[in-house]
Amino acid sequence: MSMRFLHMEKVKDGKYLKNYEITYQNKAGREKKYEIVSRRELKGVEDLGGKPSGVSIVATCGERLLLLHEFRMGVNRTIYNLCAGMLEEGETIEECIARELCEETGLKVKRIRQILPPSFAAVAISDTTTYIAFVEAEGAFADNTSDNEEISAGFYTRAEVKKLLQSEPFSSRAQMAAYFFAEGRL
Repeated sequence: MSMRFLHMEKVKDGKYLKNYEITYQNKAGREKKYEIVSRRELKGVEDLGGKPSGVSIVATCGERLLLLHEFRMGVNRTIYNLCAGMLEEGETIEECIARELCEETGLKVKRIRQILPPSFAAVAISDTTTYIAFVEAEGAFADNTSDNEEISAGFYTRAEVKKLLQSEPFSSRAQMAAYFFAEGRL
């Protein structure tokens, strides 16, 4: 017997996240419950993972990688992260990249090298999908963040990134990008 989706029910409607309880049949034939969150209103299983909600930006300037050192409420600490953000209604992915890069760092997009197809951001707990964009950035740093964000942006050399990877907390996507950058593969 294989696993099978039975039904889904919204259990909480927050400002940014909606909580759902999924009922499914496990491979032993028993009914089980699973909780997920989504950034979108889901009408049914066909909506799961449907529409990308944002972007993570891997930005370089010459031989340096852009990393944000930012306080994240969900872990109550400051971590290294990529520049990232949510698509606004009617906005193209390219417009979102330029806006988020400027809002979080003050930098401008010099060139978009590649935008990967959407991938799941936290597959164990959410259906959220985001793009990964590889860009070249230029300009000067400026604090354009809101009062609700504490972000310090900087460019780091391969050697500096290697040291940070051994001693500092990262988001998983930022850690992966930093590793490949430090190893000269990005």
